[in-house]
Order: sequence, then structure tokens, then C-alpha cells
Amino acid sequence: MPTNDRRPRLTPAIADARRAVRESLATIASDAGDPPDPHPLVLVALSGGADSLALAAATAFEAPRAGLAAGAVVVDHGLQENSDAVAVRAADQARALGLDPVVVTRVAVEASHPAGPEGAARAARYAALDAEAARLGARALLLAHTLDDQAETVLLGLARGAGAASLSGMAPVTPATDAVPARLRPFLGLRRADTEACCADSGLEPWHDPHNADPSYARVRVRRSVLPVLEAQLGPGIAEALARTAEQLREDDTTLHDMAIETIEDLVEPAEAGIAISAGALEANPPSLRNRIIRYVVASEFGVALSRSQTLAVAALVTDWHGQKGVDLPGIRVVRQGARVEFSRRPAGDPTPR
Repeated sequence: MPTNDRRPRLTPAIADARRAVRESLATIASDAGDPPDPHPLVLVALSGGADSLALAAATAFEAPRAGLAAGAVVVDHGLQENSDAVAVRAADQARALGLDPVVVTRVAVEASHPAGPEGAARAARYAALDAEAARLGARALLLAHTLDDQAETVLLGLARGAGAASLSGMAPVTPATDAVPARLRPFLGLRRADTEACCADSGLEPWHDPHNADPSYARVRVRRSVLPVLEAQLGPGIAEALARTAEQLREDDTTLHDMAIETIEDLVEPAEAGIAISAGALEANPPSLRNRIIRYVVASEFGVALSRSQTLAVAALVTDWHGQKGVDLPGIRVVRQGARVEFSRRPAGDPTPR
């Protein structure tokens, strides 16, 4: 395990990891805040695996050079035997790299989470990371997702029949909000093999999560079976092609989102029990923009994420109006009133009709 007085020899893998982190940190290093923060903090989400350990090493090297303090948060999900020992080992590695502060936090993973065990662990992990970042006043969280993770995300989205927002994968930078800090993903251009080589060249011993070999997880099946078959049948470069697809879709998704926001300002008006949109103005927009406006209005006003079929049912009040009574959504009632489509919250205790 390297310490501050024994630096590893610079190899291509280490150089690539450091360059990726340096470029990522540059997106926030100039944001000094108001008032200026003399020692802005960034935190690495560290599991102890090769990806996050390589990220921790590169961040420990690059952050001080960017005028940033760097620490780490280790989340113990408690899902495996000796998980506490794994977390302590990862924390020790982070401290040996020079990261400070280093925090270990244990979370409870919801057994009956609607997104399954993977979704439950992810939700608990991000909640813990965001809470520690807020407590420590961190400007950004660094996450160790790689190009391989991006390719897997796109394939899983395709299998679900997801829309552009899901297929666009993970963004290199997710801007901060009032509730959470910025999230940086410096390694989206690096392969998993690159992070493993970085750890080997740095003398770091990563932890190998047994869940990453468990075929009961969909992501593991994609990683170990689906992608290799695609590579064998279609030729090399599939993961890179999927990552490029995500990048292109993210550009399109951002453009459509911005257009929807601009359009909404002219379409939405208050209604007696909620909000209303001009049916004629909605119909004048192309389907992709119309459906996005509907989804955005419902999500922002009522906190409900609509499925594709629910969105199309609301859109039918605009494009296929023939006097139908309306559409019942989770907690929401949508009706056509003359030239307007009105969205209102249903009274408490009024269930969604089946």
C-alpha cells in the first residue's frame, strides 16, 4: 500500500487516471463560492474495489494541485459477512493515500424496495453519500463509474424499453442542487481494465466484491454474458459504441429538456385545483416535445414520474379527444375542460381506479 513518502512509478494507467481526474476537477475548481471557500472539499465514494481505489489514488494526487482538499466516504451496506472489515480496510487505504477526512458509514438496505436489491443498495448508498457530503460541506462527490458501467447501463435501459433520459446513461458532471452536491464521474472514458492496471501499478490491492460475480443480478449477467457475446458476434468495440450512443442521446435529451422548459413557461397556467395547459398549444408541438412537457409538468408539480403508457393516455386528451372522462394517475386526476387540459391532486383516500 503506497504512502505519501513512497510514490508509485508513473505508468500509462496511472497517468490516464490522473488526467481524467484533473480534467474533472477543473469543472469545479474555479467555483470558489460566495463567500470564497479557501479549502473546498471533494469526497471520493470508496468501496475498496479497483475502480474506486484507482479514483481515490488519482484524486489524492490531483486535488491538492487544483487547490482542493480531498476525503473519502466508505459506505458499509451490511449485506455480506465481514462487510465492516472490508469498509475499515478501504478507509485505511484512503488514509494511507493521504485523503482526509475519511468517513465510514453503515446503512440499512430496504428489503422490499420496488427497484429490487440492486436499487435498494443504490438508494441507501446515495442517501448516505449525500448526507455525509452535506455534513462535511463538500463541493462534489467523485464516483468511479467507468466506460464499462456506462455500456451496461445503456443495455439495461434498452432491455427495459426506457426512453432517452435513461439510455443517455450517466453524465460526467451532474450539477449541484440545494439538496445534493455536484457529482463527478471522471472515469467514464476509462475501461475497467484501466482501473485494475492503475491499482496494480500503484501497489494497491483492491477488494473483489463477490456480488460482482453473482448472476442473480441483471448487471452481472450483462457484464459477464451479454457484452462478451456481443463482442464475439459483432466485433470488438461494443462497449465504446454504447458509451458513444449514450453521449449522443444525452446531448439530444438535454436539448429537448431545455426546449420543453422554454415552452412550458408559455403554456402552463393556474387552475382551480392545480394547473392547466392549453390543449391547442400542446397539440401544436411534436409528440416528443408534447410528451416531455406532460411528464415534466406532472413530475415538477406533483412529484409523480409517469410511465410511457400513462403519458400517452394524457396526450390522448389532446390528440384524440372525443369526450372521455379523463385519466386517473397516482394521486392525480387529469381532465379535458374545453380548450384546456387540467391537472389536479385527488383527495386523500381516493384510490387510483383499477
